[in-house]
Amino acid sequence: MGGYTMLVNLIAHTNDPEKTVAAAAKLCYSDAHIETLLDGLTPDKTAAFLQRLNDVGHASPIEHASFTFGIEGVSRTFLAQVTRHRIASFSVQSQRYVRLEDFHYVIPPEIEAIPQAKAQFIESMNEDARRYLELVQTLEDTHTKTFMAQGLDEKAARAKASKKANEDARFVLPNACETKMVMTMNCRSLINFFQLRCCERAQWEIRAVADRMLELVLPLAPHIFAAAGPRCLTGPCPEGRMCCGQQAQVRQKYSEMKEKVLNHG
Repeated sequence: MGGYTMLVNLIAHTNDPEKTVAAAAKLCYSDAHIETLLDGLTPDKTAAFLQRLNDVGHASPIEHASFTFGIEGVSRTFLAQVTRHRIASFSVQSQRYVRLEDFHYVIPPEIEAIPQAKAQFIESMNEDARRYLELVQTLEDTHTKTFMAQGLDEKAARAKASKKANEDARFVLPNACETKMVMTMNCRSLINFFQLRCCERAQWEIRAVADRMLELVLPLAPHIFAAAGPRCLTGPCPEGRMCCGQQAQVRQKYSEMKEKVLNHG
């Protein structure tokens, strides 16, 4: 039981993503044939096709490359936000099938920075964990008796009751409860994700995940993600009166990030 550290890993991706996208672009703009589609796609030719897509705003070819991430140490609050990105695939650790005997949680930085608030937060999490496990046990014992009365032996009744207990007891778990997921997005969806979630106005947790995802995909597709990040990197802030007012600092942050990732690994 305790606080958990965020972890984002790239676990799979399209083989040679930029060449795959360039092949799709080549088909769009030439009389190429499928059997020779990859012929002549040198690194320079690939970069040229990707630049052409960027210049004309033709985004559909970049949907042919995708990346799959393993994410853990994030809260259910994060889960509620990230699943709003509908052009993506998600597999999330189930609170119905997985009993949280070892209860982990995410501590927001603003709470972490204030000792009294942190102590209060941890006390609340400990109490939530205790009540969850008590409720699970009460429900499991009650359901086991019911299923045995219906003719099941104790082992089968207990197994069936356990899942039923988890299903209802999870309702008392807090948003801070740690979860794990596998998420896949194509490059077009990723660029949109970065535009929205790398923004300074995005919630801190999903912004941290987005930044780490950008660091992971950038070396594999530097041309595709050359301008990736919040929208203010390539134009005016779209937030209007809600603008953070830190466009210069944001541009410097992502310029330095990309230079570090691409030049130093």
